[in-house]
Amino acid sequence: MATPTDPPATPSTYSVAGTIARVSATTDAVQLLDDVPLTEAETEYVEAARAANTLRGYRSDWTEFTTWCAQHDRDPLPAAASTITGYLSDLARAGAKVGTMSRRLSALKFVHQLQDLPDPTANARVVAVWEGIRRTHGAPPDQAAPLMPPELFDVLSACPTTKTWKTKGKAPEPDLAGHRDKAVLLVGFVGALRRSELAALQVEHVDEHPNGLVLSLPRSKTNQHGTEAELVVLPRSGNPDRCPVTALRAWLEHAQITTGPVFQGVTKGNKASGRPLHPESVNSLVQQAISRAGIDPLPYSAHSLRAGFITYAHLRGATDRAIAHQSRHRSLATLGGYVRIHNAWTDNAATSLGL
Repeated sequence: MATPTDPPATPSTYSVAGTIARVSATTDAVQLLDDVPLTEAETEYVEAARAANTLRGYRSDWTEFTTWCAQHDRDPLPAAASTITGYLSDLARAGAKVGTMSRRLSALKFVHQLQDLPDPTANARVVAVWEGIRRTHGAPPDQAAPLMPPELFDVLSACPTTKTWKTKGKAPEPDLAGHRDKAVLLVGFVGALRRSELAALQVEHVDEHPNGLVLSLPRSKTNQHGTEAELVVLPRSGNPDRCPVTALRAWLEHAQITTGPVFQGVTKGNKASGRPLHPESVNSLVQQAISRAGIDPLPYSAHSLRAGFITYAHLRGATDRAIAHQSRHRSLATLGGYVRIHNAWTDNAATSLGL
């Protein structure tokens, strides 16, 4: 119910149940624009305004919010300030992370923008409560443990290379899943790639170079508009078992992939599926590869490859600028978050107390 501090309620044609049903059933972000006629070209641009992963998150967040509104007899659209602050307060008391609540606010802002409604998250009441929640419940974000040598070498060695069959008389053949996993690990580590970038990589993005290979990433987390492709180098290694170029070529050759997605699923018949890996599948793949090496996979994720590159390169004396050249970080200060734990032991008097 509205409080005296709330602005006058605006009549809404969006019932809570109807809103939930519409958002839950949709596979298209612009379904939220039911009452706004769009041309086909406009629809395509609206879809492109947010990354697919972001839109999936917004749909989930909006469904969560409208469910809460239904339970508390509140109108979700337009959302009153007291509705949003009540929702945030409940999330905070339930132990939700500040990052999760921040994305929920972004989803609410996005949906209201699509309906040409004022941004409810800019309301002074919401801003004050949100600032208090951040100060009270803020905590450093969880970070995946870096996967780097020597553990990385153990994980690579555990990738199967030969596929044997129970069928009598069927000859062994290259294990495609094993070759793919090895290529993902090495390309992800040396290229400092995000899981979304590994999943989106196309054969057409891979170019030969005298020193190895060059990946041209048309889009990334820091280049969502694709104004200029980001370049990532994969230099040849002196050890072929640890060479990203060798591993990638072996996977593409064995899988007979000449175009389309670089990293694909593998069928039970040991064939490339033709379908790209989902970013979440890349995450599972990395954890499974770590588990095969007898290492607890819980602290690791696909991001451990990128974190491992940054941490390992720093430990080997690379400058922050040189690391950012490959990792494509826009802020050098961001790199500090990856290496601060290892730096804590460097030139620290606590290690020389002689106790």
